Amino acid sequence: MANTDIGIDLGTSNIVMTMGRKGVVLSEPSVIAYNTRTERVLAVGKEAYEMIGRNPDYIRVARPICDGVISDDDLTHSMIREFVLKVAGYQLIKPRIIICVPSFITDIQSRAVVEAAKSAGSRQVYLIQEPVAAMIGAGVNIAKARGHMIVDIGGGTTDVAIVSMNGLVTSHTIKNAGNSIDRAIIKYMQNTYKLLIGERTAETVKRELCNLYDPNDEITYTVKGRSLIKGLPAQVQLNEIELFKAIEDETFAIMAAIRKVLEDAPPELAGDIYDNGLLLTGGGALLGGLTQLIRRTLNINCTIAKDAVNCVAKGTGMAFRSMTTLLDGFESATVYKYR
Repeated sequence: MANTDIGIDLGTSNIVMTMGRKGVVLSEPSVIAYNTRTERVLAVGKEAYEMIGRNPDYIRVARPICDGVISDDDLTHSMIREFVLKVAGYQLIKPRIIICVPSFITDIQSRAVVEAAKSAGSRQVYLIQEPVAAMIGAGVNIAKARGHMIVDIGGGTTDVAIVSMNGLVTSHTIKNAGNSIDRAIIKYMQNTYKLLIGERTAETVKRELCNLYDPNDEITYTVKGRSLIKGLPAQVQLNEIELFKAIEDETFAIMAAIRKVLEDAPPELAGDIYDNGLLLTGGGALLGGLTQLIRRTLNINCTIAKDAVNCVAKGTGMAFRSMTTLLDGFESATVYKYR
């Protein structure tokens, strides 16, 4: 693996990049801000994220990646190019880039990802599927004939997969993930308290108050926003039970996805998973009480990967060492030219 090789976890909420043997060199929100009058990029990442909800009309702050796939080609090209320049600068030798993609991605969406990487100045682009990258990043040996199950809960998608012998056996992807949970919180506050809150506030509430296993109405959090009735600033006390009700549907959609993959698994691998348990990665893995809820609902042991948020990105960078052994979920982008 060369020191210039770059691994990119192209997430809906965050972009995490690794470079050579340095490990994770960048982790910033997948946000770009640009001036609609001059059509110039003003900021990307954390700087652009700080502008959300505070920008004038002529400055657009956008998330060009929606539900795990590119929704705006031009903005994504600009955003990736800025991030690559930030970590690698201008080099005589163009880097090789591996980009992580959801397991359900189509050929058209794959081409969009490849073009985005090429526009950033790469000499060769590879694609790796999220479950495979997450397993590698978590330190699981997927080369053996033994089943391992992973649930990667990101911002836009939740990927559930069973991996064995360097390949995907079965997988399922849903769009119930971190961002949809945030939207559910926003909707609950509007309907129940007539309080309008932003996505950043919803994310903070989720992080500070979430308890999916044993919610308590005595534990509360102050939520601030704008009253839809008076139009003035207001605040309310939200407790754990109310938050659980707000995100219950999203949470059990993830439970249903895990159950579906287990039902589709070959019997031998199902036995392996019963022994090995289930591995959680992604930012959503840190939801309070999620591991206990999975154990109670599905009767499977569940653990959170070390450094769950950066697991996929680390695995993406480490995949350069396994290019000749990975059977599935990893391809050179050149194959897309002939499909």
